[in-house]
This record gives sequence, structure tokens and C-alpha cells, in this order.
Amino acid sequence: MTTAMQFIDWLFGEGSELAAWQMAARALVVFFLALAMIRASGRRSFGQQSPFDTCITVLLGAVLSRAVVGASPFWSTMAAGAALVVTHRLVALASMRWQGFEDLINGHKITLVRDGRMDENAMRHALVSRKDLDEALRQQAGGVPLHEVERAVLERDGKLSIVKRRS
Repeated sequence: MTTAMQFIDWLFGEGSELAAWQMAARALVVFFLALAMIRASGRRSFGQQSPFDTCITVLLGAVLSRAVVGASPFWSTMAAGAALVVTHRLVALASMRWQGFEDLINGHKITLVRDGRMDENAMRHALVSRKDLDEALRQQAGGVPLHEVERAVLERDGKLSIVKRRS
């Protein structure tokens, strides 16, 4: 048992005084453990990218980077990363079960245009300019004029969705 521990200590080093090859060994292990953690957290952490998902992704990267460079103890840092992934999963499950909690975590959509009329208060509340709206109209709706838009919605992930009126 002590021989295995000595080998691990030799392979990964300790503290911030790491040889380049030890840092590389740490990076490889962190890569595969991070991949496993991300797979365990579910597809939403990279697929949907709500503010909640972005936050967990950034935090996980920041925490795991400390293990690579030796700024924190290796296995403690891995445990912290695993705790973030478990928290992400639990919050996602709670969000699926309770609508109010989901709205708190992920926000809600904001309708910016209804029946060809722009809602100035909603635009101001969402911090979306007329230029932002015009850009979305060009990119998603072929540049249709505002009066031909049935609905424009700022989605929870920050993207604008445009629904054209039926002809």
C-alpha cells in the first residue's frame, strides 16, 4: 500500500513545485476525470447554456485548474469538482420538479414583440436594443419588417427567437 502511495506522490508531485512531466500527468488525469464529471452532470451543462449551466462550467474549470498547477491538493480539488457536479445535477432535478425554483435558477422568457408591436418596457427590462432586435430579424427571419412578426421572445438562454406571422 505504501509503495502505491509513494508512486502516486512521485507521479503527481506535491504543492506548487511540480516538474513539467508531473503537471502533464496531472493534466491527463484531470482531463479524464473532468470528462467523466461532465458526462455525469448531463448534457445540459454544454447543450443549453443557461446562466446556471455557464456558472457551473466556469466554476468547474476554475476548480480543476488548481489541481493541474498544484495550487491546491490534488484529490481535495477533485472532490470539490465532484461536489460541483453533484450540486449541478441536484439543482437541475429540483428545477424539473418545481417551476418556481426553475424560474429562480434559469430565469424566464420575455416577450419583446407581440403581433408586430414592440413592447418598449419589455425591451428596456431585458436590456435589448432596437438594433439587437433588428439583427435577430435579419438573421432568423430573413429581414422581415417588424409588422410581419407574430412574436419575438428573449429566451432563457439569452437568444432571441422570432416567429413570423402566417401569410
